[in-house]
Amino acid sequence: MSYNINGVEHETDDQGYLLEPIFDDDAVKVIAAAEGIALSEAHWVVVNYLRDEYREHGHTPNFRNMLKGMTALNPEMDSKSLYDLFPIGPAKQGPKVAGLPQPLGKGGY
Repeated sequence: MSYNINGVEHETDDQGYLLEPIFDDDAVKVIAAAEGIALSEAHWVVVNYLRDEYREHGHTPNFRNMLKGMTALNPEMDSKSLYDLFPIGPAKQGPKVAGLPQPLGKGGY
């Protein structure tokens, strides 16, 4: 599987995660469409948070830490809100839509 982003094919693993991160907003749009997600401003807040975490730590946070970080940014953000945005699982589907490689296994950081 691969995604065509701005005329360039980007390879993915067998679950559809990019093998290398892409920080282009067009990547988010292409992957979100493939996932059946209509992007809202709230999606972009999560995407940018996940990208920042990836840049800083080299991986994305597990769900518990993601919820903690998102709540610090927006106190109204809760578990249900994140699942409404990324129904397959915010800590799994969020990084995929953000154009990041597959998250680490259980635990994260």
